[in-house]
Amino acid sequence: MWFPIRSLCVLSSRGAFGGRWILAGSHSCRQYKKETLASPEEPVPPVSVTEIRQYLRAQGMPFHDGYSCLHAPSIFVEEPQEVRHSYSLFIDKTTGRFVCTSALVEGNWQDFQAHVELRHKGVVVGNETDAQRDQAGKDAMHIWERALPLWQLLDEQETQEAKARFGISNVSNATLKRFGVRYLRTAQALVFPWFSPCGTHLKGLKLLGVELQGETVRYVENTLPRPSAYHNLFGLPLISRRDTEVILTGRELDTLVLQQVTGLPTLALPRGISCLPPALLPYLEQFKRITLWLGEDLRAWEAAKLFARKLNPKRCSLVRPSDQQLQPLEAFARGMNLTKILRTALPAGHKSIISFRQLREEVLGELTNVEQVAGIKWARFPELNKLLKGHRKGELTVFTGPTGSGKTTFISEYALDLCMQGVNTLWGSFEINNVRLAKIMLTQFAMGRLEEQLEKYDEWADKFEDLPLYFMTFHGHQNIKTVIDTMLHAVYMYDISHVVIDNLQFMMGLEQLSVDRLAVQDYIVGAFRKFATENSCHVTLVIHPRKEDEERELQTASIFGSAKASQEADSVLILQDRKLVTGPGKRYLQVSKNRFDGDVGVFPLEFSKASLTFSTPIKSKTKLKKVKDDSGVPPKKASAGAGGASKKQRSQAPSTAPAPGTSPDGFSSP
Repeated sequence: MWFPIRSLCVLSSRGAFGGRWILAGSHSCRQYKKETLASPEEPVPPVSVTEIRQYLRAQGMPFHDGYSCLHAPSIFVEEPQEVRHSYSLFIDKTTGRFVCTSALVEGNWQDFQAHVELRHKGVVVGNETDAQRDQAGKDAMHIWERALPLWQLLDEQETQEAKARFGISNVSNATLKRFGVRYLRTAQALVFPWFSPCGTHLKGLKLLGVELQGETVRYVENTLPRPSAYHNLFGLPLISRRDTEVILTGRELDTLVLQQVTGLPTLALPRGISCLPPALLPYLEQFKRITLWLGEDLRAWEAAKLFARKLNPKRCSLVRPSDQQLQPLEAFARGMNLTKILRTALPAGHKSIISFRQLREEVLGELTNVEQVAGIKWARFPELNKLLKGHRKGELTVFTGPTGSGKTTFISEYALDLCMQGVNTLWGSFEINNVRLAKIMLTQFAMGRLEEQLEKYDEWADKFEDLPLYFMTFHGHQNIKTVIDTMLHAVYMYDISHVVIDNLQFMMGLEQLSVDRLAVQDYIVGAFRKFATENSCHVTLVIHPRKEDEERELQTASIFGSAKASQEADSVLILQDRKLVTGPGKRYLQVSKNRFDGDVGVFPLEFSKASLTFSTPIKSKTKLKKVKDDSGVPPKKASAGAGGASKKQRSQAPSTAPAPGTSPDGFSSP
């Protein structure tokens, strides 16, 4: 996966293009931080585009509006006055973050203001020298020097076999040379370079390998520096200042064939369809038309629509995935007309849908891609796929269970399963701290206790760090507005598509006691519902149940508060924990509401103390029981207040549980 774990509120790393500055004439140095958001204890006031404009005017700095940024002359390089008109400083209208494409650095709005103040004091800022490059950059250069251009391999047969392995037999040597593509023999991998925008220095690279799984080809990617430390666009040095149109792809191989066939400027996003880092937006400001051709499935289509919102939909066109509009490389291999496909790209800037004619292709796409519409499948919970069909964007899931039943442990594995498949995930854990949560998830990821094999910790931690997983640093009671603002920031910066909130009760602690708590909860649930819909992001909300008889199974009506939570939710999950006096209790998951297709039911869970994971027992004769109505027919639709299985069915639901005296978190219970 592409993304390292970062704490949204205390991020600190190197700038995207070597963002470190040395203050000349001073013994101190200032490190401009990348992807920084202040901790909740020291909040940074949000900055609006109006405040940015007012500040620039007050400082006498000329600027003009771009699509997603304000453009201004660079204050980070000493240029002759006649050259300063290049307007190479870009300030993001949404976040206030800046990128200087001349000096190749970035920072937040507070960093920018601090630098302006330093300039007023006569402090000169200089760029980082080549001698100060980090070790990852040196490793990238070492690999680059060992790799050879494909057309310079001694054996012509080896060249053809290598090109055929990656499906680029028809890509000319001239195209490969133009983009600087090389081949690393020892790894049998293509090497795609990331140069600085001016093309003078190698800043990083991506290695692309191939694995055959039957008749399916799977690409394996590795990057240096790590994806978190560097962002770039493959093909950026080939862009001319006069270019006004560009094609964005999700893969470097697609960029090669599109540029060769169409001759149009083409760039590849560094993280494919997973994310469009805001640090790259300044390099796309010059284009009046951007065509996004990211893939051939609905996930690529959803990503294209999301990226278009960042880039300004008015200038974006999207190539819709279909049988006749595959990914560029596959379409090229089948002899399709790539130029014709590009002409069919749809504008992303529709303000409203006024007739079925505009919806017609959308409906057809959902009918012909049923599995993709159903969402991302869980790998560890196949029985959950049979009920919910998959994990979909824009939905709200409410999850509840008895105290001490293992809600946090289960929901962490539930989210980890999706995160391992590329679902960008943001965790808001207000009940347990992030260190303990990360420990639980790392144990689940490694499927074993690492305290018993510490020599493998770094190996597993490196793999875990590359997951698209982020944490909010809030702990304890928090204001809902602060949490929503942080979630909005995460969606913009990291293209988050799944947010886990554990739990709702901690959103209510800072409200005035005179306010009706039920009304407050309804407001908070409504805020999460609105966020999920407007940002095409799935929200999983953990809510404690009411205090009821421990011997009774929970129902949808057992969720704390009014009925609004279950009404607003697209799906309701209940972790049932039936404690028995005579022996081990029974634990199973109940889907009591499913707005997608109405299927509800229960399936057993088995807890492994060693790995802190839940799984479906393999030898269970009845893995899944779908809930039926009184006539014995499974319902087509689940009502908002569906309470799950009947008493008889619930009592028959098979399940297993850990041995007495242990909790799902793996600790001995009193």
